[in-house]
Amino acid sequence: MAHQTYPTTRKRTRLDAQFDRISAREEAGEARSKGGSRAFNKFLNNRLAVIGLIIFSVIVLTAIFAPLLTPYDPNRIDLRAMLQPPSWEHWFGTDRTGRDLFSRVLYGGRISILVGLGSAVLAAIVGILIGVYTGYVGGWLDALAMRVSEIFMSFPQIILVLLLVSILGQSLVNLMLIFTLTGWGGIYRMARARMLSIREEEYVLALRSFGLSRPLIAYKHMLPNALGPIMVNITLSTAAFILQEAGLSFLGLGVPLSIPTWGNILNVAQDLRVLQSNWWVWLPVGTVISLFVLSVNFIGDGLRDATDPSQQG
Repeated sequence: MAHQTYPTTRKRTRLDAQFDRISAREEAGEARSKGGSRAFNKFLNNRLAVIGLIIFSVIVLTAIFAPLLTPYDPNRIDLRAMLQPPSWEHWFGTDRTGRDLFSRVLYGGRISILVGLGSAVLAAIVGILIGVYTGYVGGWLDALAMRVSEIFMSFPQIILVLLLVSILGQSLVNLMLIFTLTGWGGIYRMARARMLSIREEEYVLALRSFGLSRPLIAYKHMLPNALGPIMVNITLSTAAFILQEAGLSFLGLGVPLSIPTWGNILNVAQDLRVLQSNWWVWLPVGTVISLFVLSVNFIGDGLRDATDPSQQG
């Protein structure tokens, strides 16, 4: 009688384990790419976000390539061309000292955008570095960081900015440092809240059980899952800082008047006669500021809708 053979289970080799790890990485990468493409498509389907991105790109590119778009020096004084209305020679007219306003708006955009975007990025870096680690670790370090942020946020920001400008003086670097000191608290709280919500996730507990260091877990593995709302907050901070720079420069407390910025151009509109009779001195630059701030807000709304998991289908 012939012996009946039964199938035996093949032992898994080291090569099989490597194949499993490779397939798992490929599936994870495919899932991330699908999620990224879905968020990108959702952003493109938001008309206001796309319009905001176009306006933002046009203003930024015209500021970058200002020397190619205008032949006039933004600080060149021409007393024979004082307060000329818009014409083919001077598209936005001239100010009280004969300076071409179109060139001043283009060159001033460089400084204003640098102040707004640079301050927002610096404030985000400070807030993220503190909020991510303290939110994950907790304890006395988290309590100390929270108390410090509450001290900065307990004062009205514009009052604190005016106080620091009066103490440190007017300069581009000082203004960016002041905006960073007064603006990091909001992003810190957002990063901390995100860490508190995800630090008990299973993958975080698994990483902790493997003995990984706290900074590595916090910044490498947890931070990418919290970047969505933080990016939205950066866009909103950029718009707020640009408006603050314009307001401070209008009052003569922002960037020194010798440097062309959008706020410094508006500074001359303090004269009631200029405000009533020479609309081209303040209306074009005011329109550019409004369009830029609106475009940044539209981009922020689009990023929020595209990166919010509860909004994705």
